[in-house]
Amino acid sequence: MDMTCKSPGEIAQGFACTIGVNKAKAGFMFLLIMGIFAGVYIAFGAQLATIVGTGISDHVGFGIARFLTGAVFSVGLMLVVIAGAELFTGNNLIVLAVLDGKASFGGLLRNWTIVFIANFIGSLLLVYLIHYSGLLNMSGGAVGANAMAIANAKVNLTFMQAFTRGILCNWLVCLAVWMSCSSKMVIGKIFAIFFPIMAFVASGFEHSVANMYFIPIGMLNKGAAFAQGMDLANLNMTGLLVTNLIPVTLGNIIGGAFFVGTLYHFVLLKGKKA
Repeated sequence: MDMTCKSPGEIAQGFACTIGVNKAKAGFMFLLIMGIFAGVYIAFGAQLATIVGTGISDHVGFGIARFLTGAVFSVGLMLVVIAGAELFTGNNLIVLAVLDGKASFGGLLRNWTIVFIANFIGSLLLVYLIHYSGLLNMSGGAVGANAMAIANAKVNLTFMQAFTRGILCNWLVCLAVWMSCSSKMVIGKIFAIFFPIMAFVASGFEHSVANMYFIPIGMLNKGAAFAQGMDLANLNMTGLLVTNLIPVTLGNIIGGAFFVGTLYHFVLLKGKKA
């Protein structure tokens, strides 16, 4: 048996017995700092995707432009998994430990709450750094215009659009985390992460933590020259929290905790014991 690659059952056992348990019991400061790291790392990927996606469809076409944007965004989860950080969406897999009786539901909610807030803090940290760096003025303000267009599109989704895109997104994100655990080699983890993350971004799905960067960077720059002429009526706190983050976060939980965590637990752990 190739010891560099774990089976799905071994991955499920790891989340149920070790990874999920440790995350549910982790200390406050650990979760706070590692959660801030994850928010920054995902925001790095979001900013890179904004730059790479600026004006590219005019040269390579819509589909290739989406592929390239998704390809570079994947660096965010690579940093989270390989460098180490606590990401709310990936931590939806703690549900395996809860369902297996090795972690408490309270521990899961505690982890999710602290990490979600910490991810938001980390995302906002990069929002302000990028805002004051002047990088949105690159290419004659085209990068900033693209950032505004991305943010504005997200706050104009319907509840059902944001919710279903959230489900689809974290189904893939948690599969990326799941598959990365199968390899003990860095290159294996990179390839396991790259394809699902590229797929969710290229497909236009919605990730709550990524949106903690995408939308606030637009809100902070509504008065910039590159924002002139855009209808930004919904680009505000209501658009961020109510229109986008609430339905997207709920969708992310269902996509990750149910479609990956709960169903894999049923098939690979509970079903096997039965």
